[in-house]
Amino acid sequence: MDTWEILRHVDHTQLSPTAGWGEISKACDEGVKYNVASVCIPPCFVKRAKDYVKDRAKICTVIGFPNGYSSTQAKVFEAQDAVYCGADELDMVINIGELKAGNDKYVAWEIKTLAELCHRAGRILKVIVEACLLTEEEKIRVCGLVTEGGADYIKTSTGFSSGGATRADVRLFRANVGRDVKIKAAGGIRSMAEAEAFLRLGCDRIGSSSLVKLAEEAAKIGALK
Repeated sequence: MDTWEILRHVDHTQLSPTAGWGEISKACDEGVKYNVASVCIPPCFVKRAKDYVKDRAKICTVIGFPNGYSSTQAKVFEAQDAVYCGADELDMVINIGELKAGNDKYVAWEIKTLAELCHRAGRILKVIVEACLLTEEEKIRVCGLVTEGGADYIKTSTGFSSGGATRADVRLFRANVGRDVKIKAAGGIRSMAEAEAFLRLGCDRIGSSSLVKLAEEAAKIGALK
C-alpha cells in the first residue's frame, strides 16, 4: 500500500483549540494537495473552509466534542449548523456517561437522531465512542448501538482523552458492528506504517494530524511514493 493510497483514507485533522484561520487554511491546502478523504476542523471554521476549498476537498467537523455530554438537542443544533455551513461529514461523540449507566436506549436514540439528520442532508455520520474509557463489555454494547442507530462509521477516539486507537479495539469493533458500519481509527497514529496496519485490519478511515506532515517531508526530499 503506497503513501498516496493511505492518504486517500485519511481525515486530515486540525482540532487544536489554539488554531486560527491560518492553521485551518493550511490544513485545507494540504488536504487538497494530498487528496485526503476529508479535512477535519472545528465547527466555527466550517463555512469559511467550505467556501475556501469549494469542491476540491470534503470538510469534516465535530459534534459534542470532545466529551460528548452536551444534550441531544445541543448536538442536533450543532449538526444542523454544520450541515447549513457546508460540512460533508460529522464526527459526533456519544454520551459516555449514559452508556456506562446502562442507558443504551438513550445512546441508540441519540445516534439515530443524528444519523437521520445527516442522511436526510446527504451527509456522513461517524460516531466517536472514546474506547479508552470503556470496558470490553461496553465496547461490544456500543457496537450494537452504533449499528442500531444507523451511523455510517464507528470511530475509536477523539484523540483528546487518555488513549487513542488500538489494534485490539479495531478487531473487536470489526467483529461486533453491522456489515454496513465502517471503522475510523483515530488518536496516536503517527506513521504511515501504523496507518497501513490499521487499514489492513479493516479500517476505512484514519484520523490523524501527522500523516500529511510526513508526506510533505517525504515530498521535499523526493521520497514520496
